[in-house]
Amino acid sequence: MPTVETTTVIHAPIDKVYAIARDNRSFPDFMEDVKSLTVTEEDGDRIVSDWVGVVSAFNIKVRWTQEDVWDPGEHTCKFRQLKGDYDKMEGTWKLIDMGQNMTRFESHVDYEYVVPGLGPLVKKVIHSLVVKNLDSVLAAIKTRAESG
Repeated sequence: MPTVETTTVIHAPIDKVYAIARDNRSFPDFMEDVKSLTVTEEDGDRIVSDWVGVVSAFNIKVRWTQEDVWDPGEHTCKFRQLKGDYDKMEGTWKLIDMGQNMTRFESHVDYEYVVPGLGPLVKKVIHSLVVKNLDSVLAAIKTRAESG
């Protein structure tokens, strides 16, 4: 199963970054690739939401239902697709306090997206799109946390 790991350093306190990352309802407001997001269940630190993402390079939409389980003490989120267009998608977000109002944001995602008959070249294209998407998510959170 392919894995994608991305990391960024955000010049903002960990609590601010955590609050922005946890507020997935607002993602469509500041993330270009998130067309819509609807929270369908919320029970304490567990949130289930329906996502519609856009792969602008191919002008296609990707849909999935995702469960997020947040740990405020550890500043982490474990997430997984419950149903949707991926064959499998799960991962972890981890925020690390670096001191001096700086936060390291680490994202780890395992995914499976099988399209019968696709060769290695197309799999590489899909992988590069997943990497680009995750980089965009972290960059959007970074921009929001560092502004105002």
